[in-house]
Amino acid sequence: MLSTILREPVELTVAGRTDAGVHARNQVAHFDISYPAWTSLPGRSTRSPGQSLVMRANSLLARAAAIALPELNFPRGYSDVVVRSAEEVPAEFDARFSALWREYSYRIADGIRRWDPRLTDTLWLSEELDVEAMNTAAQDLLGEHDFLSFCKPRDGASTVRTLQRLYFERVDDVLIGHARADAFCHSQVRTLMGTLIEVGRGARPISWPAARLAARNRDGEVVVAPPHPLTLEQVGYPVAEHYETQAIAARRYRGVVDSDNT
Repeated sequence: MLSTILREPVELTVAGRTDAGVHARNQVAHFDISYPAWTSLPGRSTRSPGQSLVMRANSLLARAAAIALPELNFPRGYSDVVVRSAEEVPAEFDARFSALWREYSYRIADGIRRWDPRLTDTLWLSEELDVEAMNTAAQDLLGEHDFLSFCKPRDGASTVRTLQRLYFERVDDVLIGHARADAFCHSQVRTLMGTLIEVGRGARPISWPAARLAARNRDGEVVVAPPHPLTLEQVGYPVAEHYETQAIAARRYRGVVDSDNT
């Protein structure tokens, strides 16, 4: 789509990859194009290049959605992907590696009285969860650790991450889990949520998530929560002059963390 608009090849880099079925509310991406391609976007209009790109991208996305799924009879202009803004950034910016953190939310309707057919991005559970127990268990997972027990590892990639926030709160009738880290491994957030839900159900003790963390293995006790309630909410970046420094730091390989130093 971007290549069609800009009339030159475009390679997109995103801040965070999501599993199938996972949502992203504030995804960030970057791409490199020639200066003439950027400045020619407004044509004869008075819009900026960024404004022009947003309008043209959303128009094509809406058209593609209507063609791909005509049976859904989407409202005019609707698309399940929306471009909100576009702007020129320093060459040192990298959407993935310049990021300081990513934050996800996970929505749960625990208890039949909280079920609502409109909540298609929410996990329905018949029993009410013990939020206090879940939050207590979550505290033992904060900090820099080897999260092998909570990830699907890739060859040659580290599973060491720094988990900055992990907690649950009730907002109206929905229980929302929040997870923020410098980065997440494949399926890490869903595994964290699945593990803590087991604690909330009373199926596992509060000490179990910490024991799983210390075990550093992918065995039959891995619990991966469904993808549809998970949303990438925000991505945080440093000030512009630190884009390159952060990108270099993020590319470093982190091996196994000594448990005595975590």
